[in-house]
Amino acid sequence: MDKPKFDTCFFERYAMITLRSILGEHYAHLQNADRPDLQDLERSIGIEVTRAIKENKIEAEWLVNEMAGAEIFNLTELDKQRTLQYGYSYGLTDGQYMGELERRYWSLALPLKRIIKNKVQKVADGFYGSFNEFGLYIFSKDNLNELEIRLAVDYTTDLQRKNKIRYSQLYISQINKLSVCDLQTGTITEHCISADQCNQFYCAAVE
Repeated sequence: MDKPKFDTCFFERYAMITLRSILGEHYAHLQNADRPDLQDLERSIGIEVTRAIKENKIEAEWLVNEMAGAEIFNLTELDKQRTLQYGYSYGLTDGQYMGELERRYWSLALPLKRIIKNKVQKVADGFYGSFNEFGLYIFSKDNLNELEIRLAVDYTTDLQRKNKIRYSQLYISQINKLSVCDLQTGTITEHCISADQCNQFYCAAVE
């Protein structure tokens, strides 16, 4: 079976499936769109999806392997190479799939603080249109602890304190864990995601 070609909607679809599966009915009618990436027009929900990882192909490959549920977290270097060679990776390990368009796409993956600042400014400027509820969904390659998640929430809240248009929800996905952050109340809820669930989300996202 051929690997699916890498495309830029994969992450949006993966985020959409995750929200539907983990958080339920409120997100059941999200659709993959543009500006922002996920939309439910009837409920007036708009969610922008982005990534906060280092800007290189190796980081991209490891992130996608984790998204596919590959057990690569405590392996030797040799085993890691075998996993990359024989496991998932959404075409990223095959040079024919990683063209200039994909390289430019990965260059958008800024570190967490910079990407939050960028997206907060865009929503405030009306770049993502008009929705009653805005959310920002960030895939993070780094393993963030409870304090770092809290700092991300505080940073986002401070940045948009004076903005008329702002995010009400921040979702930080570390693939095996989804932190759902209510930016209005400051409440953070953690949802663990198993490797089997990751694999299910991955398979659904590449169909």
